[in-house]
Amino acid sequence: MKRVGVVGVGLTRFGRREDASLRELAFEAVKACLSDAGVSLRDVESMVVSVGSDELAFALQPSAQIVDYLGFHPKPSFRVEGACASGSMAVRTGWMTVASGLSDLVLVVGAEKMTEVPTPVVTEALGKGGDPMWEYPFGMTFPGYYALIARAHMARYGTTGEQLALVAVKNHHYANLNPYAHMHKEITVEDVLSSRPIAEPLKLYDCSLISDGAAAVLLASEDVAREISKGSGKPPIWIVGLGLATDALSMSEREDLTTLRGTVEAARQAYRMAGVGPTDIDVAVVHDCFTIAEIVAYEDLGFCEKGEGGKLIEEGRTHVDGDIPVNVDGGLKAKGHPIGATGVAMAVEIAKQLRGEAEPGRQVKDPEIGLSHNVGGSGQHVAVHIFRREG
Repeated sequence: MKRVGVVGVGLTRFGRREDASLRELAFEAVKACLSDAGVSLRDVESMVVSVGSDELAFALQPSAQIVDYLGFHPKPSFRVEGACASGSMAVRTGWMTVASGLSDLVLVVGAEKMTEVPTPVVTEALGKGGDPMWEYPFGMTFPGYYALIARAHMARYGTTGEQLALVAVKNHHYANLNPYAHMHKEITVEDVLSSRPIAEPLKLYDCSLISDGAAAVLLASEDVAREISKGSGKPPIWIVGLGLATDALSMSEREDLTTLRGTVEAARQAYRMAGVGPTDIDVAVVHDCFTIAEIVAYEDLGFCEKGEGGKLIEEGRTHVDGDIPVNVDGGLKAKGHPIGATGVAMAVEIAKQLRGEAEPGRQVKDPEIGLSHNVGGSGQHVAVHIFRREG
């Protein structure tokens, strides 16, 4: 297998992007990515596209819109799908394309346009990511799924609403320092606890944002990566570990609601492939679609013992100056969650952190190894990727 590096990254501003369509958002991210690498689209050999929802895109093959708008045809391109983990599936697929030798330079693009329909329509559309026979028809939505997880975690480990609120406060703080983030608003624990209930115990500020946005990464084989790096002056960021795992579609089929089995298994695979462990991770982005999801991710990724995730955030250990900084870009919670773009944006963030290019106040000090964690649905697909900087 060939070694695979990230040689270019691009990101749009996340938020209510009334100024851009799906294809225009993708173009914006791709343009920034190619400029970052100092290459032309003509140099790219193939492309992988992530768009999470046909329903929200009003199209059966939304990737064709993006390929056409970029003028990429007739080169090979296709779309991958893994619900909210679609972006990381695209990065994994791009990695496989390069590692196999099929292509030496692959563009991975993730995009989503979510704000053109009312929030209840988005909630219903995403709810179909659950069991379409035994859950969705009976009114289950993703706030409901994660409320079940939160209740179970609180009952077993004593996790509190205040600890959940601390996740939101942290992520809003770092989003306020991130010019690409959807939400630029500092909040307090009291703001979270007094916000309106969505699915108890989750309140409005416990929930991630419905956003528009796009992200792109350029992946290259080692020889090509080094050549591009000479021109751009930016070191390759190597993808050294990949993990992917699944779990039961229906929540009723799961043995334990306080953990995502897919995260535990995907992390095991990624750590083993990279030859590292949880204590080696210098910076992480995790799938905080709801505040409880970040706390559960701390535990499932091995950053703390099971049941101690609430304590980890309470002690401030996941802040930028803590021993394991997590979601210092604002996370899904406050940076935004355009589902097809999320996993690709995670790769962009880790690459920027390892290059030392994040904004002041949220740049981790001298990181060498980064991790991304992306969940599809309520854990039906989970991807964990590990990145290492050159040298």
